[in-house]
Amino acid sequence: MDVREVDVVLPCLDEAAALPGVLAALPEGYRAIVVDNGSTDGSPEVAAAHGAKVVHEPRKGYGAAVHTGLEHSTADVVCFLDADGSLDPGELPKLVAAVAEGRARLAVGKRVPVGRGAWPWHARAGNAVLAALLRRRGLPVTDIAPARAVRRQDLLELGVEDRAFGYPLELLIRAAEARWSVWETAVAYRPRAAGTKSKVSGSVRGTARAIRDMAGVLR
Repeated sequence: MDVREVDVVLPCLDEAAALPGVLAALPEGYRAIVVDNGSTDGSPEVAAAHGAKVVHEPRKGYGAAVHTGLEHSTADVVCFLDADGSLDPGELPKLVAAVAEGRARLAVGKRVPVGRGAWPWHARAGNAVLAALLRRRGLPVTDIAPARAVRRQDLLELGVEDRAFGYPLELLIRAAEARWSVWETAVAYRPRAAGTKSKVSGSVRGTARAIRDMAGVLR
């Protein structure tokens, strides 16, 4: 597969402080689709000023924002990345290459913390439990994939239904059930940009809410 252009979906809720750096770090040919999920800090305006395509999703939820971004994408290969500055867009090409070269139907990033406080204990513990459950289902992953690359049509046909925090987990479960080849590689995980706050790992309550959503997917 000849990949000249890639769409990068960035779910966004109050990430104005992080967006300039994230968008500036996108590799050449990687087009940003910022899906605003109800920001009150001017995130849509910041994203547009830095060249991103901005889409508004009024339904609250990570999965709702991701799916809307997917629907608005046009490239054959689509990437998904958090918009908080914790992940380096410069690492996306290695994920895309795995898909484009046919080595994987889904390529995902395994977070490796760099810097103190990048990954709070409660978030890391929750992730470890969920990844262990996925391995029991035959999927050789150690993370629930906040960075990923996949062919647009493949993901649409996979039919992920969750529109909340359970989306990444359901994606991996469905990929396992469909016997997709999944390739995982290490990606640096840094402290998020100053002036932003994680909706999941930023608090024990946020992590608990995400685990609740994901537990619903497992049921």
